[in-house]
This record gives sequence, C-alpha cells and structure tokens, in this order.
Amino acid sequence: MAIQVYVVDDSAVVRQTLQHLLAGDPEIVLMGSAPNPLIAGPVIRKNRPDVLLLDIEMPGMDGLTFLRQVMDEAPIPTVICSTLTTSGSQVALEALAAGAVAIVAKPRLGLKQFLEDSRRELLQTLKTAARARPRASAAAGPRLASSQAVRPAAGPARAPVAGLHALAMNKPVLIGSSTGGTQALELVLTALPGDAPGIAITQHMPEKFTAMYAERLNSLCAVQVREARDGDRLERGVVLIAPGGRHLKLRKAGGQYFAVVLDGPPVNRHKPSVDVLFRSAAECAGRDALAIMLTGMGDDGARAMKALHDLGARTIAQDEASCVVFGMPKEAIALGAVDEVMPIGQVARAILAFDARG
Repeated sequence: MAIQVYVVDDSAVVRQTLQHLLAGDPEIVLMGSAPNPLIAGPVIRKNRPDVLLLDIEMPGMDGLTFLRQVMDEAPIPTVICSTLTTSGSQVALEALAAGAVAIVAKPRLGLKQFLEDSRRELLQTLKTAARARPRASAAAGPRLASSQAVRPAAGPARAPVAGLHALAMNKPVLIGSSTGGTQALELVLTALPGDAPGIAITQHMPEKFTAMYAERLNSLCAVQVREARDGDRLERGVVLIAPGGRHLKLRKAGGQYFAVVLDGPPVNRHKPSVDVLFRSAAECAGRDALAIMLTGMGDDGARAMKALHDLGARTIAQDEASCVVFGMPKEAIALGAVDEVMPIGQVARAILAFDARG
C-alpha cells in the first residue's frame, strides 16, 4: 500500500512542486495539503496520514506548536521542511526534541529548483519516516528514578572530573544512533551523574546542527557535552559528539583516549559514520569498550560492532519497542554483535553498571 503523505506549507509554490514530485513515485501518494495547521488539523484527525511534511513558519499557528499538538494527541511521523532550519537553528532542534523524525532544510531562494534537485533524498526521507514510530518530547519519556539521575543546576559548564579516579577508570563508552536518536540520547545522558565515564557519540546529523545540539544537551545534563574537537581527551564527565559532516575516531596514547576529527568520504552513506567510530575503538580499546547501538535506519555501525563484540567488548542494542526506527539495532543483533537488548530507559543504568565493574 502506498505511503499517504499530507503537506502543510503556506507556500503555494511548495505545495504545487511537492505534488508534482510525489506523483512520480508509485510508493507515495499525496493525500492532501493545506496552507496552515488550522486547516490541516481537522483533516488529519479524521484521516490520519502515514507521514506529515510540515513547514515551521506559517500564519495562524506555527509548525512547531502544531507538531507538539500532533505528538501529544496521536503521534504521526513528521518531516520538517523549512527555511528556518537551514543554519541549524534552535527551532530545528526543538522540532527534533518534540518528535520530528527528520529535518529537510530548504533555501529561501531557488526553492522550486532545490526541491526538484533534492527529489531522491526527499522521497527516501519520507519512506524512512513512514516506518518510524514517533513519540512526544523526550521530557515525557522514561528515565531512571530521580534518586539515580543527577540533573545540573543552571550555570557555567561543568569541569571534567580529574584525579586518580579518572585515570584508573578510563574505559570508553561509544554510542551510535540515527533517526530518533536525538530524543534517545537526551533520555540517556540526562540520567547520568556528572562523574559518568567518558562517552563518544556518532549521531547522524547535518553539518552545523551538532554544535547547537551539544549545547542544548550540555544545558540539560550533569555531564559536560560538547561537539568533538580534534585532540579532545575523552575523560570522566565528558561526552563528545561527532561534528556533522566530519568523522569521529578514537586514539589511545599514554593510557588515555583522544578524539580524532577528520574529513573523508561518507561511510555507509553517512558522515559522520558510526562504523568509523566503532572500528577505531576496536583498534585502540578492544575489550575495554562498551558499545551501544540506538534507534536508526540502516545498518551503519553493525559490522564494526561485531568486531568489537568479537574482541570481548560489552555491546548493547536498544529494543524494538522503544526505537523510533528499529534498523541499526536490528542489523547488529542479526549479526550476533549484541550481548544484551534493552529499552532506552535502562541504557543509562547499564552504562553505570559497566563503569562500576572497573
């Protein structure tokens, strides 16, 4: 059965262009369109689409407010297509936090040509979204009990934890994620105390988004979260996120782990790639590492996770029920790369248990 897409965008040019583009794919049907959420709301409540393609800046009600309403009432896989997302804006991150599956940035000029040139990518994004199981904002999701989670007070960034404890317990934690990962990572990281083990993350995300995403997480977490810079030390209380458009690797020197941020071709169609991070950890950490695969489409990182597993590293995959898209975890499980499968609400506890074993 064809994927039913509903478009909400105040631009008549965008609606007409999308109608033309979607008509050329037999797997997708344009169910309808509306110039604003006030018109769209009653329609999609009566006939629920498979995917909602939503603009942000519209008259009457903005797309972000509408997205939150949709996710609170009956979540629909939603792709944001807006000029407000072009520079990795705060609005785009708020949309992902509210439950959007993906972001498509469109320019303010040459819009029609851009949509036509990006047709293949847009269609694939819509097909991916149709297989997603979106949820409301991360704030409403499962967490560790309050006694186990440490939330920072507002104020300056936390300094990483130093001393003999940091040196003696330096075993890296690696996380790979894609579609739905922005929410999943927030659930995990906000449940960790400030002296959690060092964590390196590859989340599939466009260039310019990751720095702002890291800033957002840093404001919510007890650990220090930042976009990785070449040469950063991975130490206790620090979370490094691969920059969009760059790969992240780990190297080991003097018993410590350091970030290597580098350019290069996409791996498994992604840059940054989970496979690149996990393979580097297999080379420099081996059985000392903990690798975690969270929600995401495709198989990026699955084979490298198998390499880590075969070396004796601890490996965990998010379970299907709590994934927005059960793709990357499923592929890792199928390869025999996973020691344990668990819901997202248990991942932070598993990180702390791994750390406690020394």
